[in-house]
Amino acid sequence: MKTKYAFAFTLCLLVLLAGAGVASAAQGETTAIVSGVTDSAWIALAAAITMVGSALAAGWAISATGVAAAGATAEKPETFGRVLIFVALAEAIAIYGLLIAFMLWTKI
Repeated sequence: MKTKYAFAFTLCLLVLLAGAGVASAAQGETTAIVSGVTDSAWIALAAAITMVGSALAAGWAISATGVAAAGATAEKPETFGRVLIFVALAEAIAIYGLLIAFMLWTKI
């Protein structure tokens, strides 16, 4: 549980520091390179955050639905088809995140 909060804190700290660098550079000069970070680097960072976020969300959703699916199938084997759909919908989260990350990556 503590690692989840540490990850969220680190992510917020990185976003805060990056935003402070952009704000200070925007006041001083208007160049394409802001504190050594280019637009391509921001797009790559957005693609990485998208992929990591969707993978974590999909893993969490699959673990929750997988346990429920196992319990439902153990009690009533005829519910296997319905339960499989819910697990597939949870896996779609990762696929959508991968799709958005590829769309961002092609902008570089």
